[in-house]
Amino acid sequence: MRLKTSHLLMFLALFLALRLLSLGMYPLMDTTEARYGEMARLMVETGNWLTPQFDYKVPFWGKPPLFTWMSAAGIKVFGQSEFAIRFPHWLAGLITILITMAFAHRQKINALLTGIVLATCGMFFISSGSVMTDMALTFSTTVTMLSFYLCWKGNRKWGYLAFAGLGIGLLAKGPVAIVIAAIGFYPFLAIQHGPLRAFTEFWKRTPILSGIGIMLAISLPWYLMAEKATPGFLEYFILGEHWKRFMVPGWEGDLYGSAHDRPHGMIWLFGFLAALPWSIVLPVMLWRKWKNTSGNIQISPLATFLFTWMLAPMLLFTFAGNILPTYVLPGIPALGLLCASMFTLNDEKYFSIFCRMMPIGMLTALLVVIIFVGDSASDKVLFEKADKSLPIYYIRKRPFSGQYYSNGKAVVLQKTETLSELQTPYYLLGKKNDLDKFFAHNKLDCTMAAESPKRQRYICN
Repeated sequence: MRLKTSHLLMFLALFLALRLLSLGMYPLMDTTEARYGEMARLMVETGNWLTPQFDYKVPFWGKPPLFTWMSAAGIKVFGQSEFAIRFPHWLAGLITILITMAFAHRQKINALLTGIVLATCGMFFISSGSVMTDMALTFSTTVTMLSFYLCWKGNRKWGYLAFAGLGIGLLAKGPVAIVIAAIGFYPFLAIQHGPLRAFTEFWKRTPILSGIGIMLAISLPWYLMAEKATPGFLEYFILGEHWKRFMVPGWEGDLYGSAHDRPHGMIWLFGFLAALPWSIVLPVMLWRKWKNTSGNIQISPLATFLFTWMLAPMLLFTFAGNILPTYVLPGIPALGLLCASMFTLNDEKYFSIFCRMMPIGMLTALLVVIIFVGDSASDKVLFEKADKSLPIYYIRKRPFSGQYYSNGKAVVLQKTETLSELQTPYYLLGKKNDLDKFFAHNKLDCTMAAESPKRQRYICN
């Protein structure tokens, strides 16, 4: 069955529309989405667009501000809602797909196939519409890597855009953007020109000095202003977030959570899972090509570049313990280009079946999140009918979703506070076991007002 351009375009539009329409259908989930959504809400409420805040007057030093600016801009345009906070991240994913498709067309790779692979890749589909730092980083590294390759091909002007991408990356997630680009691009240059000559070729083919000037002009002013506004930021961000977080197992210096102590090499398993189903398809394509050519595969410079780019995040985090599956995302656009470049007429039948089945899988996954996961991973349901003018107290721990959906009014009940002195009525929230123990030790006139799979809300008089 031949796949027409109109069919491919329809499938791509369908996949993108499914993710777009889902953005407002489920709550911001703990911990990452609700935390970053609350930071965007705080940015709009306080008018402090310089330093993201973890809580009122508590600066967030863990990440640069681009992801917060994006969600905060969504709130300013659309008003406060899940859709508003997620939409800029979906837009970043869409732009990443479009520029990757434009590059594919330039290299005589089927652009629509490239877009479909990206749009249906598991982690890309999830992240394009999730409130995280990773889609902004992926956009920046995609701009950088594609521009560096075109610059290497002979047009130095693309080098300026490559360094601009690095500047955006420094605002998206920090120096890791430069490291990923270097790990992705240097092996390619070394294979083409030799390990040492790679440096001289990079110097000759790219506008390094003026490019660095562009990169710093984009990013450095914010770093300097952020350090001036909250001294200590640079030390924590550079040493803590970019060295100890990844190289010190179980690092306990995290000011905003806990480190993820994973076995070394786990990033490769994360990469396989994050790239499904295409992490299965690509090896099959490679094996078939090897078989058809009797093992005499000619690897083009473009294919070499795409492989080194795709593997760069996994190589970077191979010996890191504190990792997440989203860390592989900057290499996914290269996977999309590789799969599309190896597509043959014999694949059309299977690809047609895939395009018809994939919406069912996507809808099923979204329905599971909306119906079963959302309420258990967020406290939104506890605040839907709550009078937010009343004091709101959590027992033991306040989740970020409770902070966001209470508009920052929910606080943790301190042990030093005397219950009889609290302004009544007030809300008391917590897990059932914690509340039962609390009520057993305190004589309170409280009635359950709402319940979620994890917590309950009582009103106390």
